[in-house]
Amino acid sequence: MTATVIDGKAFAAKVRGQVADGVAKLKEAHGITPGLAVVLVGEDPASQVYVRSKGKMTVEVGMASFEHRLDVDTSEADLLAVIDQLNNDPAVHGILVQLPLPGHLDSDLVINSIDPAKDVDGFHISNVGLLGTGQKSMVPCTPLGCLMMLRDYHGSLSGMNAVVIGRSNIVGKPMAQLLLGDSCTVTIAHSRTKDLPAVVGQADIVVAAVGRPQMVTGDWIKPGATVIDVGINRVEKPEGGTRLVGDADFESCAAVAGAITPVPGGVGPMTIACLLANTLTACCRANGLPEPEGLTP
Repeated sequence: MTATVIDGKAFAAKVRGQVADGVAKLKEAHGITPGLAVVLVGEDPASQVYVRSKGKMTVEVGMASFEHRLDVDTSEADLLAVIDQLNNDPAVHGILVQLPLPGHLDSDLVINSIDPAKDVDGFHISNVGLLGTGQKSMVPCTPLGCLMMLRDYHGSLSGMNAVVIGRSNIVGKPMAQLLLGDSCTVTIAHSRTKDLPAVVGQADIVVAAVGRPQMVTGDWIKPGATVIDVGINRVEKPEGGTRLVGDADFESCAAVAGAITPVPGGVGPMTIACLLANTLTACCRANGLPEPEGLTP
């Protein structure tokens, strides 16, 4: 069996197109432009790349982009003051504080200072609680992207067995909640799960988000299962240099699975696409307008 490769790059382009259409309709019918504000503290190279990419795509879909770049030694009080300003700015519908923050800043305190209605990362404790109790919330972007791809490939997920490998607050736990919401039977596994290969081998859907390169191999996978690989790991190549790999060993898993996401080009592109989708959703909610179809859980 050779797995169908789920093209996250193409699917993300489709989602961004849906967002752009929604933004255009908001502007035409209501004179409203969704706005996304990104706050970057310090000069972490990877974070700078992410912020630049987010800003570019925000503008491409017709949204207003606001960037706040702060010095690495910015105090907590000064950062919280910027967030308070954005919370009270009616032109800003989504706020994202780029992580990781410098060590002297309390990430939990900072994230929880964002207005939950503008928390387009879905990390605020209020949104975590709302998602966990099945209520309307802002949903973390990466799990939302995974759910969209699974729905697109399978249609209904009802009754399927899903194993999420990884228990992080950013991916593992919210992914499990979203799958439960779509009536899957869900197991959250992790590096200390007893007989992890046997647990994974029961799954119709495997979401690998454990942060260990190529940990999941083909002999773990139930024939025909769908593998969603969230991992992004840089490993050394034998001939020198590095390459990106996921948490699943692509070649061996693709030989057994029914469908699989590649790394790169799978889940990664969906994260920014879903950030834009969340900003559009937040804007619609703030203005009492219907939410965009197909862009929320």
